[in-house]
Amino acid sequence: MNRQARRQWLLKWILPAATSLIIGCVLLGTLHWAAANTDIVAQARQRDLARLIVSKMQVSVAHDQESATVWDDAVRNTRARDLGWLKSNLGDWMHTYFGHDAAIVLSAELSPIYEFIAPSNSSSSNDMRAAYMPLADALQKRLAASDAEGVTDRVLSIGESDLAYVGRRPAIVSVKPIVSDTGNIEQQPGEQNLHVAVRFLDEGFVSEIGKEYQFAEMQFADDAPTDAGHSFVRLTARSGAAIGCFTWRQFRPGASVMKATLPVVGLAGFAIFLAGSVCGHAIWRRSARLASSREELQHLASRDPLTGLSNRAHFNKGLIARLGAASQNQSHCVLFIDLDRFKAVNDTFGHATGDKLISLVAQRMNEIMPAALIGRIGGDEFTVLLEEAGDKVAAACAKIVQRLREPFEIDGAHIVIGASVGAALAAGPADPSELTRQADIALYHAKAAGRNTFAIFGGHMDELLRRRRKLEHDLRLALETRSQIEAFYQPVYSAEHKGLSSMEALARWKHPDEGFIAPDFFIPIAEEIGLIHEVGAIVLEDACSVMADLPSISVAINASALELCSDGYPLRVLSRLAKWNIDPTRLEIEITESLALGGEGHSDRNIAMLRNAGVRIAIDDFGTGYSSFSRVQNLVVDRIKIDKSFIDAVQGESKPLIEAMIKMARAKGLKTTAEGVETDEQSDALVALGCDSLQGFLISRPLARAAVIDLYNGAGKQTSTA
Repeated sequence: MNRQARRQWLLKWILPAATSLIIGCVLLGTLHWAAANTDIVAQARQRDLARLIVSKMQVSVAHDQESATVWDDAVRNTRARDLGWLKSNLGDWMHTYFGHDAAIVLSAELSPIYEFIAPSNSSSSNDMRAAYMPLADALQKRLAASDAEGVTDRVLSIGESDLAYVGRRPAIVSVKPIVSDTGNIEQQPGEQNLHVAVRFLDEGFVSEIGKEYQFAEMQFADDAPTDAGHSFVRLTARSGAAIGCFTWRQFRPGASVMKATLPVVGLAGFAIFLAGSVCGHAIWRRSARLASSREELQHLASRDPLTGLSNRAHFNKGLIARLGAASQNQSHCVLFIDLDRFKAVNDTFGHATGDKLISLVAQRMNEIMPAALIGRIGGDEFTVLLEEAGDKVAAACAKIVQRLREPFEIDGAHIVIGASVGAALAAGPADPSELTRQADIALYHAKAAGRNTFAIFGGHMDELLRRRRKLEHDLRLALETRSQIEAFYQPVYSAEHKGLSSMEALARWKHPDEGFIAPDFFIPIAEEIGLIHEVGAIVLEDACSVMADLPSISVAINASALELCSDGYPLRVLSRLAKWNIDPTRLEIEITESLALGGEGHSDRNIAMLRNAGVRIAIDDFGTGYSSFSRVQNLVVDRIKIDKSFIDAVQGESKPLIEAMIKMARAKGLKTTAEGVETDEQSDALVALGCDSLQGFLISRPLARAAVIDLYNGAGKQTSTA
């Protein structure tokens, strides 16, 4: 036999046989050890369980007694020796409801007043007395000494309990005093009547716990079993005297598993032998598969799984390579694309629709730029590298904005979003980090310009960004000192009575150098840098103080999505109301339509907690979101505020929509407020349509705190101050 044949014989037969034998022996040894230890643990747990059952049964019998012994009626009727009442409530009832086998009521002199012994019980009164007298005597002494040891919120009175023989039968014997539950009946220590309960441990009790806890062949025996197939626990009284044993057939899961597993181990050994004998032949095939899998994994590691576009790492790698290899006369452009209103679509239609929308956006961008390197770097954020861009950048950006504004059809719904695009252009080799930074700055400016547009980076943008960073710093300082953020109040008037009905609190930032900064500008900054909670806290505190000064006025505040989705928001609101002693029904919180329709699980819970406490919830800018009337039927709010965009055309095309909103609100028992009322004609039309409240510059602009108080007191002028 040549060397190659010997090697083949070794690899195909000898080595697999030796390996399977060794593994089989190890498996058998491990199984035997594990089975033996499992059986030991199982037996120990069954013994512990049996002891626990008896212990809990003692506690349970005493607890059952307290349902009738801690009771003013029991004290009165025992003193009166009303045997009929005692039979119904301390005898028959304890047997029928709790399964006690005997019940005895003793006088303070420990003589029987009443005895109940179940018909199936063969024990005599003397047997009972011999079992309970030591316990009754001990309890009487503890009562005379006013001993309260062991009394808790769950244990209402002291007692004595033990395992004992009643005649020839083992039993739980428990003695409890009959005491007042209200404390209105005076009882001298040691003069209380006593109640004795007996529960036998043999026959029915053993059968019951055997079935309930799956003890096989469980029974009571005077002595421990001698055969190895049975386990037992000894029952002992407090004195140490033996009361007998509970015995059962051992539960041996390890042995059962071992028996069931042996054929499998044999088959496993044979399978190992067969697998080893063909292993050499399969090595080259496995190597080929590994090479193929490696290529596939490398491809997946570089792609976004939802869209198939490059992921962040692959895009950055390609960007570095291409920019580094660019010649001096080559121009490259990096685009940052951010979808507008994508979150509203995701919140309204769900994540599945959002995923389909992202896939369609990626497909559309591939159609627009088939030769470009496109990457998805976040939820709704994309990056693009355009090579040889030159003077085509503006046209490419405009085409992206235009194509992404076209409707997407998903599951029968026409969804319209949009996109903001930031572009940065470089000629020749360029720093990838600097180019992406510039594209990011340009994207910020596109968003600031109103979205659905594009911006190409220019030198002036760095200066604008520095101004933005300075405002961020100034806003942090303003919130730390709490000296520049103020609350202004816009009155809301009743449409029917033309009187002041409530106010909306609005945040204002009075910058020391730039004057009042519009909330539309600084509120998004506060949200982005994580300071919106501090702004909201200042407005809430001021609103509570105004309500404290003006006791008949309710105030509305605005809550951002970040605030409403935070875990501690309801507690912060309710604690402020409690501090100022404000009825929660006087506060109204205005939220966005998407949050009201269930955008976030946290917001749903927080809205429910606030409404349960009495705080009212209103939807701000109602009608501007993606909701349909079928979804609006599920709203759990108190008021809707009709957006100004509808009010502007109340005498034209918006009138039917406003009328439908008001009718829907009335059908659901909701109040309505019209925002942005600026003319008498708008006011008259809204009153005719049945709107509840009006708010806008026609009535009053937002007022400072002092002006609001003057207005409330009838001495102020409705003039614009902010």
